[in-house]
Amino acid sequence: MATAADLDRATDSQWDWVAEHTRTYLASGGTEGHQRDGAYTLLLATTGRRTGMPRRTALIYGTSGDDYVVVASKGGADVDPAWFLNLVAEPVVGVQVGTRRFTARARVASADERPALWEQMVGILPHYEEFARKTAREIPVVLITPLDAPGQAPAPR
Repeated sequence: MATAADLDRATDSQWDWVAEHTRTYLASGGTEGHQRDGAYTLLLATTGRRTGMPRRTALIYGTSGDDYVVVASKGGADVDPAWFLNLVAEPVVGVQVGTRRFTARARVASADERPALWEQMVGILPHYEEFARKTAREIPVVLITPLDAPGQAPAPR
């Protein structure tokens, strides 16, 4: 199980530009990197499904009520991203949104929830539609629910 504290000791994404963004976000305490290219990003720490070690990445997010919404697009690849496979195996995750850190539970959006959340996220990042056309898989939409600070409003999206 990953917690908010794992963000500091987790292994970075294999993608250099994501790892650099993550390190800048963390080094600034969340004051730099939260907003990037017109979208907001959060940091996600998952537990490696094979190693049991914490892994971290930066993801564009939206909100739905008290939940954060992320998309497991991997640029339209035919396989799910490692962070998604990790959170399916262990849904308790660590998150940083701006300067706020918390432990959360992640889950895949239900078939009923997905269409509206997908459209919301396409509104934030239109490239998601292009990514969906590139792959035969249905790109998962994930809801992240804070566990240690219920009722706190999410940061702006």
